[in-house]
Amino acid sequence: MNKTTKLVTGSMLCAIAYIAVLVGQIPMILFLKYDPKDIMITIGGFIFGPATAFLMAVIVSLIEMCTISVTGVIGCLMNVISTCSFACTASFIYSKKRNVYGVILGLLAGCASMITVMLLWNYLVAPVYMGYPREEVVKLLLPAFLPFNLIKSSLNALLTMLLYQPVVHILRRMHLL
Repeated sequence: MNKTTKLVTGSMLCAIAYIAVLVGQIPMILFLKYDPKDIMITIGGFIFGPATAFLMAVIVSLIEMCTISVTGVIGCLMNVISTCSFACTASFIYSKKRNVYGVILGLLAGCASMITVMLLWNYLVAPVYMGYPREEVVKLLLPAFLPFNLIKSSLNALLTMLLYQPVVHILRRMHLL
């Protein structure tokens, strides 16, 4: 595959991820919303590797920040960290073991990584973002942030498993892979 085809395919997956943010946001807990952008970013990472997943996460988060987000730079940073902890972890493991076992192991590790990383980052950043004392944020870690990240990562993993092969099939039919 040449660089132009890779760029076009990655850009198209970024556009689909951004559209997923536009139409697929579901308010959940506090200010937290689920959106399915991580699915397309993870699929991009499965196809091209974790570095591509990282670039896609940054690009989509920056576009989201500049267009529809009300959370500013902090929200953008948290989006990049969340997406990368899931998509880059999953795609790194899949790049080492390119079979169904690698997909499952990668997605499970991506879930565990995202949950752990986001609990830490919410502990660090949420007091600044929410204007709450850290003690109040600590009280929210288990009843609010943990379930949100568990639900988000599980949905992303399940939907990535369901969509990966059909997306790859479509991209092959379009001669983009």
